[in-house]
Amino acid sequence: MKPRVAVIQFPGVNCEYETKAAVESSGMDGAIVRWNQPEVLEKFDGYILPGGFSYQDRVRAGAVAAADDVIEVVIEQAERGKPVVGICNGAQVLVEAGLVPGLNPGQIDLALAPNTGMGREGYYANWVFVKVTSNPRRSVATYGLDPDEVLPIPIAHSEGRFTSSLAGIFDRLDRAGQIVFRYCESDGRPARGFPSDPNGSELLAAGISNPRGNVVAMMPHPERAAYLRQVPEELDSFWARRKIASRAEATEGDQDGPCARVFNSIRDYIRSSL
Repeated sequence: MKPRVAVIQFPGVNCEYETKAAVESSGMDGAIVRWNQPEVLEKFDGYILPGGFSYQDRVRAGAVAAADDVIEVVIEQAERGKPVVGICNGAQVLVEAGLVPGLNPGQIDLALAPNTGMGREGYYANWVFVKVTSNPRRSVATYGLDPDEVLPIPIAHSEGRFTSSLAGIFDRLDRAGQIVFRYCESDGRPARGFPSDPNGSELLAAGISNPRGNVVAMMPHPERAAYLRQVPEELDSFWARRKIASRAEATEGDQDGPCARVFNSIRDYIRSSL
């Protein structure tokens, strides 16, 4: 049976259809579920909160959506072990809801603050590289990836900097293996400032999980790198070279891109727990 994944649509998100397409390309059944349909969520095996600008990012990015009734259901299902992945705005919602890092359930221990280190303020979009920096098998978003694997992936945000007012919390998350993705150079070395580090996150964090690993908040957009045709040919990456070779052979089509592996990880994580 195919895993069933709900892509939750809040007012103002804009990545729900691309995310659903990536879910289905990985062999899962995807459905877009509106924020005012919490009663249907229990029948799904997993949940993705997509990117965009829920409620116009009023108050703080993700803060209003985090107070929606549908998030109460997501919290209940996460506590039962079902996987939840928040992408960009979805990551902001999970942090505002206290699901990530989840050290003190219901408490907001992290923030996604405005980007720094750019030489300017505001929104920034580009391709970057992230590296798997914890045991891949402990996280829904990395379950099928290799240790230290490097993925090219797009980012598009103005408030993507993982930070906290709590002293030592990022060292604690690092020791616990909850920092599942970090920004890096194309060769896997730690990012050395902007633009490889696009936002100034503590410990270069690009994705953080809860202690159990079934909830992940990640700022980069895997749905925008799910197909090989989406990868820019100028990237310093195996994936760009594969695209060029595939185009020369007229075989590019809808081949898997680098971040199909993230959605495959979600699929295999769900299957392992059904």
